[in-house]
Amino acid sequence: MPLAKVLPVLVSTMLLAGCAAPSAVPAASPGLPDVLAAETFLADIAQNVAGKRLMVSALLPQGVDPHEFQPAPQDAIKIAQSEVLIVNGLGYETWLQKSLPDAEGGERLVVVASDGLIPTASGARPGADPHLWVDPLNVIRYTENIRDGLSKADPAGAAAYSANALAYTAKLRELDQWIRDEIGQIPPARRLLVTNHDELRYFAEEYGFVLTGAVIPSVTSEASPSPQEMASLIQSIKLSGAPAIFLDVSENRQLANQIAAESGAKVITGLYIETLSSAGGPAPTYIDMMKYDVTLMVKALE
Repeated sequence: MPLAKVLPVLVSTMLLAGCAAPSAVPAASPGLPDVLAAETFLADIAQNVAGKRLMVSALLPQGVDPHEFQPAPQDAIKIAQSEVLIVNGLGYETWLQKSLPDAEGGERLVVVASDGLIPTASGARPGADPHLWVDPLNVIRYTENIRDGLSKADPAGAAAYSANALAYTAKLRELDQWIRDEIGQIPPARRLLVTNHDELRYFAEEYGFVLTGAVIPSVTSEASPSPQEMASLIQSIKLSGAPAIFLDVSENRQLANQIAAESGAKVITGLYIETLSSAGGPAPTYIDMMKYDVTLMVKALE
């Protein structure tokens, strides 16, 4: 399937390469493509497909909210040197869209990891929800798309990428079953999710949660709620009895604290949804990230 496209990308203001690939992976071999992934979780997924043949690095530093990232001039260096760029797509990388008009020369393969998946509108404000990776079954498609992109950029490694993708897909299916087993500890009536912004919709749909609302009813944390929207969320939390408001580690908790104070819910911070942790943290890989988040949810809701 045509899951990648070639775009001219030499960006004058792009993203700092703050996340290195796992230390067990050697530096890219001469003659093999230099691969960048926009976000840390994408870099980890791609590294599982690349295996030991390629090194994949991330553009965004760990702990940075992709919605609020402001690229620095030196970030263009990493883009200029890349031959494959892996992005989530669906407007998630707004910094890339703003920077592309400033591109000068050069071409690289751009792999859109979410290609082939059908997004849904999110919240009260229309717009496609790009947070497809919070459902591990969607990440199987991400894996296939990345496999196809790497195989196009490096045909000699296609067999290795295919084998690695199959092995990683098996791990994703195991993760899916693990999540279902863990969620079984939560009484159905308490499977209620309130988030800072609309970022767990696909997770909720897959695993039988009800989305009670979001502090910021938008797919981006850059938006701001109106007083009416905040009052409506407080009322929804009180009526539903939702016990917690869940925040990503990179999100500001000020508004959530205000809503919690008036609704009686508690604020659960420290989820890793849009960024991985450092290697020594609780969520150094995508699979670790999902397990850590689900564990926090179960403890808060059971």
